[in-house]
Amino acid sequence: MSDLLAGDVAVVTGGSSGNGRQISLTLAEHGADVVVADLREDPREGGTPTHERIGDEGGNARFVECDVTDVENLRGAVDVADEFGGVTVMVNNAGITHSSDFLETKEAEYEQLMDVNSKGVFFGAQAAARKMVDHGRGGSIVNISSISGLTGRGDGVRYCTSKGAVRLMTYALADALGRYDIRVNAVHPGLVETSMSADDLGVIGSDSAAAYERTTPLGRIGQPQDVADATLFLAGPRSSFVNGESLVVDGGVTNTWGGGWEE
Repeated sequence: MSDLLAGDVAVVTGGSSGNGRQISLTLAEHGADVVVADLREDPREGGTPTHERIGDEGGNARFVECDVTDVENLRGAVDVADEFGGVTVMVNNAGITHSSDFLETKEAEYEQLMDVNSKGVFFGAQAAARKMVDHGRGGSIVNISSISGLTGRGDGVRYCTSKGAVRLMTYALADALGRYDIRVNAVHPGLVETSMSADDLGVIGSDSAAAYERTTPLGRIGQPQDVADATLFLAGPRSSFVNGESLVVDGGVTNTWGGGWEE
């Protein structure tokens, strides 16, 4: 463990599994106390619950059940951070993804993605920022978006809409909260090997994933640690003058060939 984030208290939504699990573990590894906020305690990929693993490795962590579509749930999760001294890092990671035909998309399907991917980020940031302002110590908010928030995909119009909202929300929040010494930045992952991409989308191991590997300049699919390391940078003191930025973690897909990797 390092002391890079010593004294910091992080809340990570969707922190039990996938990218959120690795983010939680990495922030704890570098000294932060962590509140793991998620609908479920057990990791989707199996293994020891994230907060218990942090404790086993000498860190401090708590699990709190949290539905990010419920504003009171979000506020309650941030309140739990008071047990460690108050939130200084908020990672709005929880998200869902679906592909669908735009012409056949139902209102309820649209609202589901927007509630989790956009509303959850908005009110998660608000809950954390209110605490940070009250404590007067500043802080860092990191919103996990997607390369689908940077480029359009015809089979994912509602997903792109929800993640594009996160990107512009990040820029606006950076302007609104900078006066309180609160930095707000976004991470935009490409294809990452998680239970969501494997089980929900069925992408991992598919022809689409093979196309990604062939065409991406770095020649591989992303790993949760790639996203966690980017989040660590934006959360900590080494990015103290970075505000309102989008950090793309995609192996070079978006800026070299427009994200058109599916075949």
